[in-house]
Amino acid sequence: MNAAIDLNGQFSSFDPAADPVAKAQSIFAILRAESPKTDSLNQLTPTIVDALHAHGLYRTLLPKSLNGYGVGLQTFVKVIETLASGDASTGWCVCQASGCSMAAAYVDNEVARKIWGDDPRGVLAWGFQLQARAKVVPGGYEVTGHWGFGSGGHHATWMGAHCHIELPDGSLLKDDNGNLIERTMMVPQAALQWTPTWDVVGLRGTGSDEYRLENVFVPQAHSVRRDIDAERRINEPFYQFTTTSAYSTGFAAVSMGIARGMLDDLKALAQTKKPSHTARTLRDSPVMHHLVAQNEAKLRSARAFVLEAIAEAEETIRQTGTLTIENKVMMRLATTSAIHRAKEVAEFAYHEAGATAIFASNPFERRMRDIHASAQQVQGRTAHLEVCGQYFLGLQPAARHL
Repeated sequence: MNAAIDLNGQFSSFDPAADPVAKAQSIFAILRAESPKTDSLNQLTPTIVDALHAHGLYRTLLPKSLNGYGVGLQTFVKVIETLASGDASTGWCVCQASGCSMAAAYVDNEVARKIWGDDPRGVLAWGFQLQARAKVVPGGYEVTGHWGFGSGGHHATWMGAHCHIELPDGSLLKDDNGNLIERTMMVPQAALQWTPTWDVVGLRGTGSDEYRLENVFVPQAHSVRRDIDAERRINEPFYQFTTTSAYSTGFAAVSMGIARGMLDDLKALAQTKKPSHTARTLRDSPVMHHLVAQNEAKLRSARAFVLEAIAEAEETIRQTGTLTIENKVMMRLATTSAIHRAKEVAEFAYHEAGATAIFASNPFERRMRDIHASAQQVQGRTAHLEVCGQYFLGLQPAARHL
């Protein structure tokens, strides 16, 4: 059993052997009620954060040895999809933190326990490097830099800072192919300087602001080069998947969750809404019958493809101990396509809801903004499909996001 905080701020317990999907479902009503507040606050509300901790949902991918659920990517997709159907920003922040938690396999156990194992509310988040250097000094690094898109960072206890490494002679560390080497520095929240820059259309509740560090010392043990076999301390089969695997599947799940919420809301609206100049409800329209069925098939097919690609990758790992290029291509194709299909379904639901959807008091409007923000993220980039096509035509795929 692992300590966590309940919704009244008191210590309770969650069971790492429990089903995290069921736990996500149990807080759906809370997420739905709090969602307008996340939008106005530009970050998750304390009620949502407490609910996530009470059910251990930030720990979905964290190893059981660190008091996490330690589930696979199929379950992870279902958790994120469920959260995002209630509140898109919540699904996004938990996805981001879960991908970051995979760094636990690449640091010494003492450091992993400091960040996650000993603190029931321990969360690591990070953003995108805008400009950063980690200067090599005795015992570690002196870090100065600027990062953006720090999703969920305001509620994290630790933040990651991706840096290029500056050697004592002033040169930058490179690999054998001449590429700059990036390490992630892990620093406590108190070391950061936040700048409120997250003035955006959708996913406002992620609080993805910019943050800075100025001449902050980071011990060597608190740095990690992610997804590098030589640095992995936990040699479980799951870690043949990478942070890219977590982000591609998880952010696809966010988009699918948003679309699922909108489609379900449209079906509920159709029971009573009568478009102007008609006497029948949307539910009684043959056109609506066809379109709802078509979009159910589109969304469910996209979801099935994602889960199938993960299952095939898991089977390959069981049989060979590693992933093939085909596994990576199929996961990329499935997840990027799912984001695109989810956006199409969401746009259908918004349009067919009619004027009802345009009011800010209605969740259609907020979700429409969220789905478009979600699809703009790197995992939804159309160029990923070109890479998959290269593989299918017998060429060598050339992309870092496989």
